[in-house]
Amino acid sequence: MGKQGKSKRKGRQVAALPWYRGDDGALRVLLISSRDTHRPVIPKGWPMRKLPDREAAAIEAFEEAGVRGTVSTRPIGRFRYWKRLEETFRLIDVDVYGLEVAQQMIEWPEREQRAMRWFTSSDAALLIDEPELATLISTLARRLDGGKDGAKAAKKKSKKSGG
Repeated sequence: MGKQGKSKRKGRQVAALPWYRGDDGALRVLLISSRDTHRPVIPKGWPMRKLPDREAAAIEAFEEAGVRGTVSTRPIGRFRYWKRLEETFRLIDVDVYGLEVAQQMIEWPEREQRAMRWFTSSDAALLIDEPELATLISTLARRLDGGKDGAKAAKKKSKKSGG
């Protein structure tokens, strides 16, 4: 890998945080493996010319994870990480857009390059290396559940519907 150092230049990426509500009412979050280190991440990439960032995030979600759905109009948060480049590391700011998944495809461009799996929001937050992203996942879960734990919200929903 040659010289390893930290670049002083910052970069910016866009990401999608794919989620859906399970039959039990609990929030599920999709994590994929990174191509190089195989650690759990969310779909992300560089902004795309002539496309709004939210659309670029949705395209990354399709290309990397094979999911489509409704993307938030504004970022739901931001996190930073050190991106490994050929001879250096670069600090990247990532704007994250929520993506409520409506469709999971059978085939997608990076299917053979990545593993993917749905997790509860609490498990996903534990698996993520970036603390700011883990916090963002937990915050999204609280926001969507009205400040309640996902399991408690599902139980309450079940009682209301007579189950």
